[in-house]
Amino acid sequence: MWEAEKKGFRAHLRLEKSLSENSVKAYGHDLELLTQYLHLQGFSGRADAIDLKQLQGFVRYIAELGMSAGSQARIISGLRAFFLYALQEHIIQTDPSALLEAPKLKRSLPEVLSIQEIDDIIAAIDLSKPEGTRNKAIIETLYSCGLRVSEAVNLRCSHLYPDVGFVRVIGKGDKERLVPIGAEALKYLGIYMNTVRRHLDIQPGEEDILFLNRRGRRMSRVMIFLIVQDLVRKARINKPISPHSFRHSFATHLVEGGADLRAVQEMLGHESITTTEIYTHLDRDYLRETLHRFHPGFKRNSHGT
Repeated sequence: MWEAEKKGFRAHLRLEKSLSENSVKAYGHDLELLTQYLHLQGFSGRADAIDLKQLQGFVRYIAELGMSAGSQARIISGLRAFFLYALQEHIIQTDPSALLEAPKLKRSLPEVLSIQEIDDIIAAIDLSKPEGTRNKAIIETLYSCGLRVSEAVNLRCSHLYPDVGFVRVIGKGDKERLVPIGAEALKYLGIYMNTVRRHLDIQPGEEDILFLNRRGRRMSRVMIFLIVQDLVRKARINKPISPHSFRHSFATHLVEGGADLRAVQEMLGHESITTTEIYTHLDRDYLRETLHRFHPGFKRNSHGT
């Protein structure tokens, strides 16, 4: 059933959207779920014969299968991407998914570290060991640039531009972006590269990878997660902290400091501004203090009028 359209969609995702093979497979899986449902309903028509009512029935079907609201929303997003592609390629005349509603998701706020907590984590690093120097460079870079841990483990020496204070990052879908990097992070990257990395027996193929383990290979995401967990424990911070927390903190501190949301979106590598808007939450005490200082109603009440 509409196999040619599915094949064309997969090619579109790979070549035009530059998505990873895992992402392409995920989109393909969403379409197969829809195909299975339509088959159960006795439908064997082409893609241009699918209507909104059928898609609404499919959404009820996957909900009854026990899928979470998040999984349902992701599948619906995949279907919308397919029908948008089909519309652009003139496979269909109207988009049946345009009015399809996804389940409402509760957007949880990410765990954010205060500047003091970040300082405490960095202070817990044992700099008497070579890996301590490397770990400090990693933590400073994660927080300074707001990197995903997958981006950090794949950073390359040739992608550092210390003279202009930027680093080139390869993000999701192999999309590149230039991100400013702070002087403190550059300082400790320089120390790590000159005193630790240059003395490693670097394995073939890893010569340009920035962060290496003791065997001269690139570090894994799990290894960085364990390093962060150990430092959080030593710093006596009782929060569920992961390497991603430094990315959340980077974005939140920027927004709280008044940074333009579009600039933060660019630095984080978010495709949609709505993803970045989660960082507009502020500390409640800060909000209360701001209202008391600047809101006319609060200022009037504070004077007893």
